[in-house]
Amino acid sequence: MSRRDLPPPPPPAHLRDWMDESVVRADRARFLRELGRRTLGPGRLLLLWAVAAVFALGWTFIGMALMAFESGDPLSSLFGLVFGVLGVGVLVPAGIWFAKGVERDRRMRHLLCAWAESDRDPAADALVRAPWRSLTWLLTSFALGVFGLWVTFGTAAEARPGQVTYGEITYFMGLGLILWITGLLGLGKAGAHYRWAVRAFRPAGRGLSG
Repeated sequence: MSRRDLPPPPPPAHLRDWMDESVVRADRARFLRELGRRTLGPGRLLLLWAVAAVFALGWTFIGMALMAFESGDPLSSLFGLVFGVLGVGVLVPAGIWFAKGVERDRRMRHLLCAWAESDRDPAADALVRAPWRSLTWLLTSFALGVFGLWVTFGTAAEARPGQVTYGEITYFMGLGLILWITGLLGLGKAGAHYRWAVRAFRPAGRGLSG
């Protein structure tokens, strides 16, 4: 299975009765481990930050365009137009990339739930719960979100007429908003995975999809 391919869904219950139980359990453990790594592993966190970095790059071009337009002279306005086109050219693909990532996350989540509910194996289930993964996402996302809020509101609070332009304020507030939203997405994903794992792998065996 390549890194881009997703695991198959679990076989239906009526077919599992005819299959080798050890093989089915081995497949379940392998696919759960792979889906857990792809859903909440360090690589997924770095990918989220990479998308945020592309958004920040696009917004930087937009901010440069705003500051160029503020100067008022024709040459600066021409540069502002170029920066604006570059910004849109970066933000639109970033938005498409983000939307595809959300759809892929949704598919992985459904597969993760389906394989988790197909059987019970304490050793394999413990690897999927992996509370340290949720904790890593929680702490790093919280720090990023706090930094984003500081950039957003700190820029607005420290702005002084004549010292900072409206374009600069808009740029830094937008940059802080990108960081804050990225942190919020990470926090939400960590919390959702932890809640799902607690319900899906509870001792009573009543797995819930989410």
